Amino acid sequence: MSKNDNIFFDLNELAELGPRAIVGKTVRIRRPCDTRIGEGSIIDDFTYISCRLTVGRFTHISANAVINGGDSRVTLGDFVNLAPGCRVIAASNDFTGGDLVGAAIPADHAGEAIVGDIEIADHVLLGTGTVVLPGVKIPEGVSTGAMTLITPKTELKPWTLYIGCPARELKPRDKTKILEQARALCRR
Repeated sequence: MSKNDNIFFDLNELAELGPRAIVGKTVRIRRPCDTRIGEGSIIDDFTYISCRLTVGRFTHISANAVINGGDSRVTLGDFVNLAPGCRVIAASNDFTGGDLVGAAIPADHAGEAIVGDIEIADHVLLGTGTVVLPGVKIPEGVSTGAMTLITPKTELKPWTLYIGCPARELKPRDKTKILEQARALCRR
């Protein structure tokens, strides 16, 4: 087996697998035909993906990440990093209704779903255990500390570090140096 073999699906089923991109042997992608992975990106083992996913260039999805959402789309920009255990959830339930909940429940018995595409812009870093809920759009350069919760109501400013549950602003990031490093990498 080569370093890009996978035990759950044939990598040739992916809509796109960019040059030098790596998908771990135990990554589970439920919809490979709806998944695009850009140049130099890496998806580590034990990651679970069950939505339409687009991954930019030089993006890293660490081990034990979950990106779910059925028919929803999750888009990760260039130079994005999801630390171990991140949860990007594009479909959920409000858990207050009287209906049944879960993927195994037939539609006529299921509660109302909360569904929303998620967009994560370039240079975003999500700390370990960060949770992103349906409908969130994360602007360029945002980073989060461990165990941060980002909801659609969270107001995020570009190039800012957030922490907590719910997320709150901590301090700005060094945009200039990060962009210089990215340009240098792309010129190689």
